[in-house]
Amino acid sequence: MSITNTPTSNDACLSIVHSLMCHRQGGESETFAKRAIESLVKKLKEKKDELDSLITAITTNGAHPSKCVTIQRTLDGRLQVAGRKGFPHVIYARLWRWPDLHKNELKHVKYCQFAFDLKCDNVCVNPYHYERVVSPGIDLSGLTLTPSGPSSGLIVKDEYDFDGPQSLPSLDGGHSIQTIQHPPSGSRPAPSESFATPNLLTPAEASTSASTSSFPAIAAGSGSASSTWSRNSSFTPNLPHHTNGHLQHHPPMPHPTHYWPVHNELAFQPPISNHPAPDYWCSIAYFEMDVQVGETFKVPSSCPIVTVDGYVDPSGGDRFCLGQLSNVHRTEAIERARLHIGKGVQLECKGEGDVWVRCLSDHAVFVQSYYLDREAGRAPGDAVHKIYPSAYIKVFDLRQCHRQMQQQAATAQAAAAAQAAAVAGNIPGPGSVGGIAPAISLSAAAGIGVDDLRRLCILRMSFVKGWGPDYPRQSIKETPCWIEIHLHRALQLLDEVLHTMPIADPQPLD
Repeated sequence: MSITNTPTSNDACLSIVHSLMCHRQGGESETFAKRAIESLVKKLKEKKDELDSLITAITTNGAHPSKCVTIQRTLDGRLQVAGRKGFPHVIYARLWRWPDLHKNELKHVKYCQFAFDLKCDNVCVNPYHYERVVSPGIDLSGLTLTPSGPSSGLIVKDEYDFDGPQSLPSLDGGHSIQTIQHPPSGSRPAPSESFATPNLLTPAEASTSASTSSFPAIAAGSGSASSTWSRNSSFTPNLPHHTNGHLQHHPPMPHPTHYWPVHNELAFQPPISNHPAPDYWCSIAYFEMDVQVGETFKVPSSCPIVTVDGYVDPSGGDRFCLGQLSNVHRTEAIERARLHIGKGVQLECKGEGDVWVRCLSDHAVFVQSYYLDREAGRAPGDAVHKIYPSAYIKVFDLRQCHRQMQQQAATAQAAAAAQAAAVAGNIPGPGSVGGIAPAISLSAAAGIGVDDLRRLCILRMSFVKGWGPDYPRQSIKETPCWIEIHLHRALQLLDEVLHTMPIADPQPLD
């Protein structure tokens, strides 16, 4: 739509929405974008001057000065659109300016009076009242912050459906972004990406990020905790025969110690537990669809970096080769997918138990992790993360996991106690946990079981094929080849937590 045909606040909502839809960047699905824009336009219908400011800002790409465009701040600061929650200024900045924006990358301009960080009752969502910032020390030469054309969208097709390896996502507005995309930012030795994780934040920013996240009681853990914790021990945690976990991968990131250079209390944190470290820092099980293939591969603590690839060499030490594993039930589709695993992925254990992943394959891998969900501002288990070739990212933070398992166990214990008191006729008073809580919420909290906590200690990753709302496969168990990684130090800490308080019976895994 040309500028001459630009609507005004006096026009019908449908016309305004249609005009603003024409200027979206393509990162979100058409359905989500339309719902988000419709919601905003309706909220602004009674504030015509602000609606006109929004129309002017978007249709001129910020060329003309515009006022604050405000909506009411919610209790947790997040806005729900089409079943998804996110920070409002980030949602609309992604829609109209930067489709690959991370929530920690926005800084408001000086003249914005209702910027999100100012904590006013109203929040400005004018995308042109914010600037995208990247932490000091990041090489900007490989970043494209406002891409256009086929490489700017976030498609979620299988990698080998194309003639050759695909290094960047391509445009397809018809898919939702339940699969969060993380393309590499270049071919630098220690590539860095425009997505800010705790490793790209100052300690103060990390604290602020944690307080507004889906995990309200869990602060971001230090990505550079270089402790003197020893891995030499004979302890091996009791692993379940079959557990459900989530693994998630992200874009290329530099070594984390570059970003915590002066904060000694974060850079040199003591071990979470004095318990001796396990002999093996993780164990990896390989699956084809819902069937485990081969034996579980244990990675010694003396090998902090392990490679999982598709080749046929014997496995051992720091390398798990999937190509030599046989399966009598293997289908042609699984065989085709296995051919594209290639160099696979590299898993690296840092500090006491943080985990980073590097995608060495020519094709993307798909990960689900609570840590990455939290950094993306999503609910736990709400997203699958697509990690592109050459990407290097932190996927697990031990301290954050420990805090969360303590919080969930304490919540379950308190709820169980309140439930028992209610059954006994001693209804908790207003000063106790939650006061007189609805029975259903008490039941849900009390129902947190060991397996719910164990999920926090497990990563899952699919090679080549994705799953979730953007794919015909709704579960990772429907993908042709994937791995499940049990993190032993985290499971060891969970064992300590469980010994300090009672917990409900395990709930069945998905």
